Amino acid sequence: MGGGFVLFIDLRQNHSDDLCGLQTNGAGNVSVELSPSQALNLWHRVVLAQVEEDAPDLTARQMAILLHIYLVPPPHTVRGLASVLGVTKPVITRALDSMGTLGLVDRERDERDRRNVIIKRTVAGALYLEKFGDLIIEHARRA
Repeated sequence: MGGGFVLFIDLRQNHSDDLCGLQTNGAGNVSVELSPSQALNLWHRVVLAQVEEDAPDLTARQMAILLHIYLVPPPHTVRGLASVLGVTKPVITRALDSMGTLGLVDRERDERDRRNVIIKRTVAGALYLEKFGDLIIEHARRA
């Protein structure tokens, strides 16, 4: 690939109507090879579109946490997220406080071990990430 980046887009759910000449494999994925400049341009357009839509302004750490919660099967704990991200539990707690205020995640005490806090998915968080994924697909098609 010579320093490029390959972007895989899942087109199985509601996104197979307009492939813009891109080739799919049997699993419904399409791959696009991007140079670093093209990848950054794509990211720039997606972030700008998100700002224009007045979507919640998440930090990179908050986005990493949110993506982990929704892409990796539960359960998720503050301790576990801190370990995955290589940060302290208070760092995760502050990020979750902000995301909780936005309704993107919820927390509850683990009934089996009251020392643990379980991080829960929310409908608002799922919708936020679905819209973000749609933006990536939309702008990747233009790449």
